[in-house]
Amino acid sequence: MTDFPQELTRLLDSHVREVPDFPEPGVLFRDITPLLADGPAFAALVDALAERYRGKIDAVAGLESRGFILAAPLAHALGVGMITIRKAGRLPGPVTGVDYTLEYGTARLELRPETVAPEQRVLIIDDVLATGGTARAAIELIEGAGARVAGLTMLLELDELRGREQLTDYPLDSILRY
Repeated sequence: MTDFPQELTRLLDSHVREVPDFPEPGVLFRDITPLLADGPAFAALVDALAERYRGKIDAVAGLESRGFILAAPLAHALGVGMITIRKAGRLPGPVTGVDYTLEYGTARLELRPETVAPEQRVLIIDDVLATGGTARAAIELIEGAGARVAGLTMLLELDELRGREQLTDYPLDSILRY
């Protein structure tokens, strides 16, 4: 998809803090809490996303947990519902789940299928795209519930981990790429 305005990406990038060796040595963590704490910057992010997706989606699916922070205000701005995709065991049943591979093991994502309508156009949103495993699992859940994935939006994309390669069949917007 098209790039976001340079003025917006500069503003957002200036609010992302780099934290070396967190959560473990050798990892450069990109902390979005300064962005979330700055009202005008956070509003600019939500406004830009709302402008891009207005009239194109019927629901926003946020991935636990930082994806919720982005999904809720976007869904509100668009007047659409929000679907929560959570880690295993966090939603009351019945749930549908998908296992996916992590660097060292597996994890599971779940959703309540009745929160997804057939043929609904769903935007999946999360804070970071790394390997693409979480996003692929979310796609499987949404499509398995009978909806259509209209696209994916990530606040940050870590290019070196090549997650984009796992998502080539879907429109993908990454606002900031590192």
